[in-house]
Amino acid sequence: MAPANLIPDLRPSPPAEHKFQQQMGQISRHSSVFFAGTVFTAAAGYLFKVYLARVLGAEALGIYTLGMTLVGFLGVFNALGLPQTAVRFVAAYSATGKMELLRGFIAHGILFLLATNLLLGGGMLLAGRWIAVHFYHTPALSQYLGLFALIMFLGALTTFLGQVLAGYKDVARRTVITNFIGTPLVMVLTIGLVTLGLGLWGYIFAQAAAPVVVLVLLAIAVWKLTPRAGRSFSGPLPRLEKQVVSFSAVAFGVSFLEFTMGQADKVLIGFYLNAREVGIYAVAATLVVFVPIILQSVNQIFSPTISDLHARGDSQLLSRIFQTLTKWILGLTLPLAGVMILFSRPLMRIFGHDFEAGWPILVIGTLGQLVNCGVGSVGYLLLMSGRERRLIRIQTVMAAAMIALNLLLIPRWGIIGAAVAAAVTNLASNLWYLKEVRATMGLFPYTRSYIRLAPPIAAMALVLWLLRAGFGGLRPEWVVIGLALVLGYLSFVAVALLVGLGADDRLIARAIWERLHGVYRKIEVGL
Repeated sequence: MAPANLIPDLRPSPPAEHKFQQQMGQISRHSSVFFAGTVFTAAAGYLFKVYLARVLGAEALGIYTLGMTLVGFLGVFNALGLPQTAVRFVAAYSATGKMELLRGFIAHGILFLLATNLLLGGGMLLAGRWIAVHFYHTPALSQYLGLFALIMFLGALTTFLGQVLAGYKDVARRTVITNFIGTPLVMVLTIGLVTLGLGLWGYIFAQAAAPVVVLVLLAIAVWKLTPRAGRSFSGPLPRLEKQVVSFSAVAFGVSFLEFTMGQADKVLIGFYLNAREVGIYAVAATLVVFVPIILQSVNQIFSPTISDLHARGDSQLLSRIFQTLTKWILGLTLPLAGVMILFSRPLMRIFGHDFEAGWPILVIGTLGQLVNCGVGSVGYLLLMSGRERRLIRIQTVMAAAMIALNLLLIPRWGIIGAAVAAAVTNLASNLWYLKEVRATMGLFPYTRSYIRLAPPIAAMALVLWLLRAGFGGLRPEWVVIGLALVLGYLSFVAVALLVGLGADDRLIARAIWERLHGVYRKIEVGL
């Protein structure tokens, strides 16, 4: 039986309340599917990383990470902002019935990606060997450049088609294809090839082969969702609108700066240190990426919602959704972050004793991501409301600051210096985003209702501390970590329900409960 405060309110809702419920319902449905897919990928990916770390070692993972920095760098230029543009304009053309413009955008986008990726793939093969030998000082990277070029080519197409699905507001279907089909396929292929003795080559080949299946499935999904008039082959293709080109240019700038901020640390570690240190840092950074899983899940469907509500001028509803979502994002992130920090040593030790030295990276990175989650979707609020130039200005300054910090700290502190530079940049960027959102849009996520988070946080922290103090020496360590994660969330949610939820909180809790109850009923019927 559902708790009393999760029982649906059957009283008629006024128009504003109905709009809020409708928007929150759509966000919760699609973000819950994306969250489930991300959790599946995170859990499977963690175990997979443990397997790879033990089988391949830190140096091989470092070589792979250095290769992916090349893919990431060229990947910024091979799309020039088209995937991000797809989210906005596919949704806009579909809503306004501009099928010819929709057809032209999708067709031009695919043709452009084919041309640029063939060109840049050739550039990677020509220049990559020099970079591997003279910049990264890792000649072994050269033999994998062809596979990395293929990964870049297929990744550009799958990313674009995935964002087209997001423009159609079908994040759930995209999640099923990329997370529940693509991720296991990569793992199965990798394990099979590594077992055959192919080592790192087998892992990289699996990363290049699995996207072929994902690409086909995404293409079929896009074809089915595109209205008949938008997928016609008759007649000339209309030219891209000026606003599409302008937005793509801005999105390209954002992507380039995000790459700089996300990869500068690994590039400079590879330059100043060695592949082994890159491998240790990369494993810790991979775990840190899991911390904002709730925020990422919400952003997938909240970003087109921001564009929709801003275009309608409904700032009051947008503010209400922003405040409610930010509190839930922060609250549901804290137990995961607590486990990451308190159990950082055993988490890294699971990958092998060589990786234990990376535990400070995990702690520092998690603290930085907590700030990211604590301010909510501020970056997307600027991007999707026509204030993308402010976003670029902030990212330009912070990218320069991050590079400067890495140049200063890595030679002195090694990979810990890189982690500090990333966390400081993350903190400053998000606080600046928040300031701009408040100044230009009049939106601020924090209300008195945040006080209600104090008792659940205290209960969760106490439970995690007692587990670490009482069972820290228990083996295997992953059992204690798993127990801490479960009990941390249970204690947080239980105390939150006892303290009481606000009206908007109850709406989200009710949506989550109904979603979980629906899944349970399907399982029950299946059995």
